[in-house]
Amino acid sequence: MGSLFRSEEMRLCQMFLQTEAAYACVSELGELGLVQFKDLNSKVNAFQRTFVAEIRRCEEMERKLRYTEKEILKEHLKIPDNRENPKAPAPKEMNDLEVEFEKMDTELRQVNTNNEALKQNYLELTELREVLTKTQFYFQMYGQDIQQMMEEETLGQHEEAIIGRQQQTAALGFFVGTVLREKVPVFERVMKFVTHSTVFLRTEEIERAFVDPISGDELRKCMFIVFYQGDQLRNKVKKVCEGMRGTIYPVPDSPQERANMLNGVNTRIADLDNVLHQSNEHRLRVLKNAQKEIRSWTIKVEKIKAIYHTMNMFKVHQNSLHAECWFPAKAIDDIRRALNIGEKISGSSIPTVIQPMVTTEAPPSYYNCNRFVKGFQNIVDSYGVSTYGEVNPAPYTIITFPFLFAVMFGDAGHGLIMFLFGLALVIKEKSIGSKKLSNEIANTFFGGRYIIMLMGAFSIYTGIIYNDFFSKSVNIFGSQWHPVIKDEEWESEDIQLNPITSHYNLTAYPIGVDPIWQASMNKIMFLNSLKMKMAIILGVTQMLFGIVLQIFNHVHFKSYIDIFIRFIPEFLFLGCLFGYLVSQVIYKWLKFDATLSHCAPALLIHYINMFMFKYEFPSPDKEKCDPNLVYYDGQDGVQYAMFFIAILSVPVLLIVKPVYLICKKKGDKHGHSDHAALIHNEVPPGNVSWLFLRPQTPVGGKGVVNPLHYQGEVELGQVNMSFEHDNHDGLGNGRAREETTHGVTINSDDEEGHGEKHDHDEVDIHSTGEIIIHQAIHTIEFCLGCISHTASYLRLWALSLAHAQLSEVLWNMVLRLGLTMGGRYVGGPIIFVIFFIWANLTVAILLLMEGLSAFLHTLRLHWVEFQSKFYMGEGYHFQPFSFNFILNMQSLEEISA
Repeated sequence: MGSLFRSEEMRLCQMFLQTEAAYACVSELGELGLVQFKDLNSKVNAFQRTFVAEIRRCEEMERKLRYTEKEILKEHLKIPDNRENPKAPAPKEMNDLEVEFEKMDTELRQVNTNNEALKQNYLELTELREVLTKTQFYFQMYGQDIQQMMEEETLGQHEEAIIGRQQQTAALGFFVGTVLREKVPVFERVMKFVTHSTVFLRTEEIERAFVDPISGDELRKCMFIVFYQGDQLRNKVKKVCEGMRGTIYPVPDSPQERANMLNGVNTRIADLDNVLHQSNEHRLRVLKNAQKEIRSWTIKVEKIKAIYHTMNMFKVHQNSLHAECWFPAKAIDDIRRALNIGEKISGSSIPTVIQPMVTTEAPPSYYNCNRFVKGFQNIVDSYGVSTYGEVNPAPYTIITFPFLFAVMFGDAGHGLIMFLFGLALVIKEKSIGSKKLSNEIANTFFGGRYIIMLMGAFSIYTGIIYNDFFSKSVNIFGSQWHPVIKDEEWESEDIQLNPITSHYNLTAYPIGVDPIWQASMNKIMFLNSLKMKMAIILGVTQMLFGIVLQIFNHVHFKSYIDIFIRFIPEFLFLGCLFGYLVSQVIYKWLKFDATLSHCAPALLIHYINMFMFKYEFPSPDKEKCDPNLVYYDGQDGVQYAMFFIAILSVPVLLIVKPVYLICKKKGDKHGHSDHAALIHNEVPPGNVSWLFLRPQTPVGGKGVVNPLHYQGEVELGQVNMSFEHDNHDGLGNGRAREETTHGVTINSDDEEGHGEKHDHDEVDIHSTGEIIIHQAIHTIEFCLGCISHTASYLRLWALSLAHAQLSEVLWNMVLRLGLTMGGRYVGGPIIFVIFFIWANLTVAILLLMEGLSAFLHTLRLHWVEFQSKFYMGEGYHFQPFSFNFILNMQSLEEISA
């Protein structure tokens, strides 16, 4: 335990904290980040908990900080992140923070209110200036002809409008104002409809754009001028303007008055510019002062809130708080040190009591991963968090995941690009990590930088094995084929090389596939055979390794019987059927060389004959090199043995375990006393020997014992003040054991009676019918899964072939085409453009699309084919109380989201 191979050993303990020291102690534990508290008030409403008032105060401070942060970002000011980590302030310092935040919030809101009022005034004055300017110009151009223009516009209208115009003898009046540009068509139609076309309306767009002082949006407006006669039309025009949210400005009739008014407006705008400038400077000073401290303030407030949220999970007993928590066993010294610091800060003279607990509750799973391992651990956890204590697949995934990816992606050129990309992310991880990327895709690539780098490195290796570099072979060591071609063969289009004569030195290419296969016509047939067999070998090997890992789980959980009734039958079934097939593939490669290739056996036929008990032996009347003949001595006996061992493994899997569990359950029932407990946690007479006389298991040779076992004169239920006398036999860390169901279990108040309920449920869950059904499902799933999973590994061959063919198509249809176009002078620019197209297609299709496809298939092979052989994944994450999230957050919006 305590390594990447298994989860860290976890302990469940009770903590008794003094009320005055609880805040400081929890704060120090939050800085440590190694303690996960249980909610002992899960049935209590959130608004009825002890520290609700403090949390509301924190939320009010949060609201003020969020408003300040919003204003800072509105001014395009960047909130500096100096990587500071201020301590959580003491409870009495909350008042100082509240006063400071209230002062800042009030000042900022007052400045914003005044600023908005000034901007609104400035907007209106600016509009008035534009209106006065255009009105003055309009009257200068058309002032004498307005009456005539009105009569001409109404000419041709219906008779009622003409009669009304003739009867009107009132003086001509006008309204001038502004309306939004998008409302102008509606405004004109409504005005015409309401006034029956008896008014003269003209609009003109204002070139200058205005800014809404509240929302900051850009406003485009038009000026309108409406001429009317009579009070009735005046009221109608005014109502239409108000209904369309237009603004009417009081423009004088006299040109001189309009000129004087325009001068006055210009003077007021100039004064208002100065006032706005000073107001903005004052607002900017307030925001810059807040900008320096807001990061620190936010961390402090969030830490206070997190502490009180955690304390709300504690039980309150008079002057103390009672908590239950999980933590790694090896972190006990750090936890005690943090508690001592908290006690000193608070000035408490009573130390915090830590009492180990015995429980049947499954502990959380915790792995102390570094940055390199974390990505691979996340891949495993995406399938399911490991059950506490079981083997962790992550250490093996570090190697097998990029390797299986590379088998499907094998191209040294593409792998080199991927490796360099991952390496660049690793080298720049500090600078990139400090920027806190907001793009989800960029974060995904950055989080998997080590995975990408390893996938690229392994792809370079498999590319060398396949001798593929951007779909072309590289002849470094020289081909081991030495063609011996007759004169008449030169006239043939196809030249066939005989390996017996053309490969006469009988040595292989030093590493990988010989480059001569790149030009051969039967390249795909050769590589298909190689990659298909290689896929089966890799798949069966990984599945057998997964079954072997079961042993560590069975030994760790002390389920030794499972080694005989599960591990051995499963290993024999898979090994005798598909492991034997792999051995024959390797045997055929080693036994039959070029000189014996015509006698090579057809493994598929032989494998089918193995199940049909059909064997053909050499005889004088049969051809000596018939591929259907047995090809080694004792083949029939070996295959009979393999077949019957595999077949006999199935009933062992199906029958033995249910029979064992049923017999064990009946034996347990007969061995139990009928004594009924009258009080909670009463020890039945038959279990006294277990409680006091059970031999102790030393850990590390120190002879430590469980605190609940008999220790000299220590009485039952006495609080253990020291972990130095705790036993690491699994009881204290929550590992379920059969003996504990009849012993004493200390647990929280909310879990009283859990032991009795557990015993009753145990009988129901493990009823005879369910045991048999469960084992039957497991057996069928395993046996059929061996076949389907072995076939599933053929995706290694299929995707490798697809990747190689796509790469070759891109070369032949794009880059090779560009190399043949143009001449000595024109070819240069053409190949430059063609290379750009080829490079983009390579990155987009072969690296991104094919890379994602190979990644997903590798993910499936690990989750389904590999991990299903030994990995349960029914645990839950260790989520300690920590301030790390607060330190890593970018803004308060993350908290509210």
